[in-house]
Amino acid sequence: MTNKTLRNNIAFYAIVVVIVLISVFPFYYAILTSFKTGTDLFKVNYFPSSFDFRNYIDILNNGKFIRSTLNSIFIASTTVVFALFLAVTASYALARVRFRGRGLLLMTILAVSMFPQIAVLAGLFELIRFIGIYNTPWAMILSYTIFTLPFTVWVLTTFMRDLPVEIEEAAIVDGATPWVIITQIFMPLLWPALVTTGLLAFIGAWNEFLFALTFTASETMRTVPVAIAMLSGSSQYETPWGLIMAASVLVTVPLVILVLIFQRKIVSGLTAGGVKG
Repeated sequence: MTNKTLRNNIAFYAIVVVIVLISVFPFYYAILTSFKTGTDLFKVNYFPSSFDFRNYIDILNNGKFIRSTLNSIFIASTTVVFALFLAVTASYALARVRFRGRGLLLMTILAVSMFPQIAVLAGLFELIRFIGIYNTPWAMILSYTIFTLPFTVWVLTTFMRDLPVEIEEAAIVDGATPWVIITQIFMPLLWPALVTTGLLAFIGAWNEFLFALTFTASETMRTVPVAIAMLSGSSQYETPWGLIMAASVLVTVPLVILVLIFQRKIVSGLTAGGVKG
């Protein structure tokens, strides 16, 4: 190994270490803060001096927070089911069925995701009130599904285009219907893309704040992000940073674990169709 190659490797890994430290530090400091109470919250320490679990105990004993967590689990899971069902069927039509305007339709679907949430908030609010699902979990499920579909349809369409046409042709010769082809032939081959889109849809629905705040009016309907934002201290002038950090850690760690478990499928799903050979 030459000196130039050695220097390049050292520089590369130094940059990687800096990027990792910058990315991980906010979450690391949130964990440190979650173990602090009282005046310790205002002391800047980059290494743990003690571990006080009172914030975690208070959060886990908070019935409203537990209820909000269950709401988020139901809403995010249902959003994933609806988004994947609609995206799989739509991607089959866009990838396998030839019709005029297919490319334009796909670009239009993708363009929907470019609109910021605040731009469609008023119209979506009126639609939800008209349907009669305001202050129910279905208001968030509808909103999240609408904003999740463009990405899931795009990824699954790209992935489905790369599947061999011969498999579909053989199934058609054997008398398989389009529904059988989708559910029994394509879906087992789509697992990397399904895991990718499903997990990202779940994370998006789990962390969403604006719609969850706007479309709920009662504490029993709140989701986790809104519940964390509404945490209050012993007085109106106190911000319970310790409780907020403890709650944030509790709802973030499961997502981090899921991403670590499925990271290989996430990478393969996101890079589907990126290389033609």
